Amino acid sequence: MSDTKFDVIVVGAGPGGYVGAIRAAQLGLKTAIIEAKHLGGICLNWGCIPTKALLRSAEIYQHMQHAASFGLSAEGVSFDLAKIVERSRGVSKQLSGGIGHLLKKNKVKVFDGYAKLLGNSKLSVEKDGKVFETLEAKHIIMATGARAKSFPGLEPDGKQVWSYMESLVPTEVPKSLLVIGSGAIGIEFANFFHTFGADVTVVEALDSIMPVEDVEISTLAKKSMEKRGMKFKTSTFVKKLDKSANSVTATLEHKGKTETITVDKVITAVGVVPNVENIGLETAGVQLDERGFIKIDGYCNTSAKGIYAIGDVAGAPCLAHKASHEAIICVEKIAGLEGVHPLDKALIPGCTYCQPQVASVGLTEKAAIEAGYKVKVGRFPFIGNGKAIALGEPEGLVKTVFDEKTGELLGAHMVGAEVTELIQGFGVAKTLETTEADLMHTVFPHPTLSEMMHESVLDAYGKAIHF
Repeated sequence: MSDTKFDVIVVGAGPGGYVGAIRAAQLGLKTAIIEAKHLGGICLNWGCIPTKALLRSAEIYQHMQHAASFGLSAEGVSFDLAKIVERSRGVSKQLSGGIGHLLKKNKVKVFDGYAKLLGNSKLSVEKDGKVFETLEAKHIIMATGARAKSFPGLEPDGKQVWSYMESLVPTEVPKSLLVIGSGAIGIEFANFFHTFGADVTVVEALDSIMPVEDVEISTLAKKSMEKRGMKFKTSTFVKKLDKSANSVTATLEHKGKTETITVDKVITAVGVVPNVENIGLETAGVQLDERGFIKIDGYCNTSAKGIYAIGDVAGAPCLAHKASHEAIICVEKIAGLEGVHPLDKALIPGCTYCQPQVASVGLTEKAAIEAGYKVKVGRFPFIGNGKAIALGEPEGLVKTVFDEKTGELLGAHMVGAEVTELIQGFGVAKTLETTEADLMHTVFPHPTLSEMMHESVLDAYGKAIHF
């Protein structure tokens, strides 16, 4: 096989693309990957990872401000924003370099450029507007990701109206900030800037913040953030932004009434759109769905033979771990492995790294009822857990939703300290199709936050001990 012919070519080196390329190489397939910007994609370089580094600095800073409650003394606590950003960028750089090492270790050929399909088995690679390579493969995996969505009149300008890119590398903390959108991205940036002194207002078009979450959980999170001074306007639309030299005035509409709010900066976080333009999908006969994402089946096949799609470009939920899992399914199916199962989206956890953290997996209580289930719901508050009190983190709730008829765990929802780490326990439980009896008979260690998971299950069946 020549240097231009491969078994598998992956377009895009984000958390879906690079994982798929490595797994294909492990399975003995000659593999290439094409990436024009960053190994690791948006997630590693301008998303998941650097935001968590910023939020870690914010978390420590907040703890330092309350040192006295732990019997500690920390006077004159301050921060250096430039160093906070520098640390965040350094974390991303370190991990991006690690991806390059892994690809080299697994003998994946890396092409630096933009790919464009020339049919079902060929594509071109170009850089600086010039095609420098034409490649062939029986299997081509599109992992081109997505980018920030914007609405007319609300587009980021990189100066006064920021996207996530500018939000990750601020040179100063604005005195006042309007965040448009209360999904994970919007809420995380709202928390970061508020912790370092910004007067933050979050606007959400729907009637609750973090609208994909169980409303009981998102309501508790909202109350906790409001207690710290953050402001929220739900069922509210941003109609226009008027910019002056040093500020932005937003016109807001709530149930037919308008008001204005003037702030130093605006962050738009209103979702994403797939990167499907100029990559030759039409030439290859790849179909899109009604929202513009590539249509796939359970094994990531598109409408064109030999072309697959994974990750954000293939639709919601737009999460890195969903992309990575799709990559494995796609490649192992290509390789002919037995026992490959389609992805069940009900098993994908979601996490928001605000303060307090929010995490969930499966159906919300409302969605379960709407799906026709008769449910049993369990709850356990952080205030009833010894470890939470010892940590100084007594605010939060663990909520579980069961099918009354079968005992199946339909969903689990949490708000509080470290719940983004705890949620995978319920993720495993759902994958193994455990019932309430299995969870009740599982021994949880003491003292841990995980005991609340157990108590929540017990509460659903009237057996909670500590509440």
